[in-house]
Amino acid sequence: MLQDALATGNFLVVGRVGMDFFPDPPGTRTRDATVMRVGMGGSAANTAAGLVKLGCKAALVTAVSDDAVGWYCEGQLDHYGVDRSYVKRVRGEYRTSLAVYETRIEEHQSVIYRNNAADFQMDAADIDAIDFTAYGAVITAGTVFAAEPSRSAAFRAFDKAKEAGLPILFDIDYRPYSWPSAAEAEEVLTRAGAMADVIVGNDEEFGFMAGHIDRGLAKARALAETSAQMVIYKMGPKGAITFADGTETRTGIYPVEAVKPTGAGDSFMAGLLASLSKGRPLKEAVLRGSACASVVVAKPGCSPAMPDTDELEAFLATHPGPTAAQEG
Repeated sequence: MLQDALATGNFLVVGRVGMDFFPDPPGTRTRDATVMRVGMGGSAANTAAGLVKLGCKAALVTAVSDDAVGWYCEGQLDHYGVDRSYVKRVRGEYRTSLAVYETRIEEHQSVIYRNNAADFQMDAADIDAIDFTAYGAVITAGTVFAAEPSRSAAFRAFDKAKEAGLPILFDIDYRPYSWPSAAEAEEVLTRAGAMADVIVGNDEEFGFMAGHIDRGLAKARALAETSAQMVIYKMGPKGAITFADGTETRTGIYPVEAVKPTGAGDSFMAGLLASLSKGRPLKEAVLRGSACASVVVAKPGCSPAMPDTDELEAFLATHPGPTAAQEG
């Protein structure tokens, strides 16, 4: 059962790690910056760091460039307690991803450097070296499917997870800049979604998979009825709809004064899964994931902003919310 697998609190996370730059102090435009702060980023690495901060175990499967930026990422994974036994170094012209983003909401700018991305060099042999029975569940995000050989490696991880009886947890995480075309992304992400046991995405991402945003909710519902055990349809400030066990549960959010839009989805996933691993009811777990997302958007950085258990409990104890669930 899904709950039994999650109760192990031990996750294998497949995806990218990167270096983030953001101007200091918060509110500074990149074009005006004289001081930049640095932190670990990358959706998979953020989720892994968030899980560990919340008392779980996480190992990351990826590739980094064999240079100072890649070594930085390795050091940061160590800092956050993420197992990097399956992080491979690659040489040549491949580079670890770099993100430059502003800690500001108005006219926010994110500039992502993904040419010759090192993480796309993860291959099937890297997956075959892993003992999947050592973990309780496999997590991946959509970006890992955007190019070869990473795409084939990710699907190999899905196959190995199924062979080992592990649930597959999939964050759609559609990033247009990573894909050769929207048509290819729709086809590949739909294939990945059909294999997943838990699917998390926002209204735009489900709409993209369905061919139009107006059909996104129906797509999420259909996945829950046909292949997935749980589907979470996020609607930004309107909250989320969770489809599981034939029911639809609507939840609100915890409003905060956001300083950036980045990192929310990664933190939501970490908070959700950590809460489920502790045996919390599904609705409560979704709300705790929403609280984690609110904590992260209210602070600079992505991995550095992920709350630990004490920070999450303090936020829940002192912050008003959640808001009432709204119609999609």
